Amino acid sequence: MTTATRTPAPPRPEATVAGPSLARLTAVELRKLTDTRAGRWLLITIGLIAAAIVVVQLFVVDAPDQTFSAFFTPSLLPVGLLLPVLGILSITGEWSQRTALTTFALVPRRERVIVAKLAAVVLAALASVLVSLAVAAVGTLAARATGGAGTWTFDWQLLPHAAVFQVASVLMGAAFGLLLLNTPLAIVTYFLLPTVWSLLAAMIEGLRAPARWLDTSYTMEPLLGAEVTGGQWARLGVSLAVWVLLPLAAGLFRTMRREVS
Repeated sequence: MTTATRTPAPPRPEATVAGPSLARLTAVELRKLTDTRAGRWLLITIGLIAAAIVVVQLFVVDAPDQTFSAFFTPSLLPVGLLLPVLGILSITGEWSQRTALTTFALVPRRERVIVAKLAAVVLAALASVLVSLAVAAVGTLAARATGGAGTWTFDWQLLPHAAVFQVASVLMGAAFGLLLLNTPLAIVTYFLLPTVWSLLAAMIEGLRAPARWLDTSYTMEPLLGAEVTGGQWARLGVSLAVWVLLPLAAGLFRTMRREVS
C-alpha cells in the first residue's frame, strides 16, 4: 500500500501592516496638546484672555460702540500672541519630554508626524477664532442687557482674515520650534528676533523699506480689518515666506537628519 505524499503549501506572503492614517496622527497630536500641563493651561489661558478682553470692554468702551465686531476684533491680538507658544510646545515637547524615540519608532516616517503636528496646531488656531466669536456673542448679549448698543454688526470678510492671522501666528511658532528643537530657546528667539528687527528698522533708515515687506507686525496688521489690498497680501506673503516657510524647511531638514536618543 502506497502512502500519498502531500504537496507542501506555498508560504504565505507576510501581511503588511498599514501605518496610521494622517487623520489619526492628527487626532493623536491634538490629544497631546492637552496631555501636558503646560499645553493644557496654555489653552485655558487663551480662552480666559479672550473672555477677559470682552469683560474689560463692557466697562471701558462707550455704550454705542459695544457691537459684535468691537468685541471680536480686540480678542484676536492677545490670543495671537499666545498661539505661537502652543505651536512651539507641540514641536519641542517630543524632545523636552524624551518621547521622540517612541514617536518615531511607531511612525518611522518623520515627515508624517511633523505634518500631523502642523495640522493639529492649525486646527487649534481655527478653534481659537471660534472661541473669539463665541465670547464676542456673549459680550454682545451682555452689552444689550446692560444698556449698551448690543448690535450684531459684523463684516464677514473679517472672519477669513482672522483665520489667516491666527493660523499664520501658530505656524510661525511651530516653525521656530521645528528649527531649534528647544522650548526655551525657541520661545525667546520667536519673541526677541522680530522685535530686534522692528527696532533696527525704526532706527536705521535703510531698513525701513525692507521692513514693510519683512516685518510681520506690520504685514499682518491689515488682517485685523475687513479690507486687505493686493499690495498688503503681497507683503504678507513675502514676510510669511521668510518667517514661516524658510524655518519650516530648515527645521524639517534638521529633524529628518537628527539622531534620536
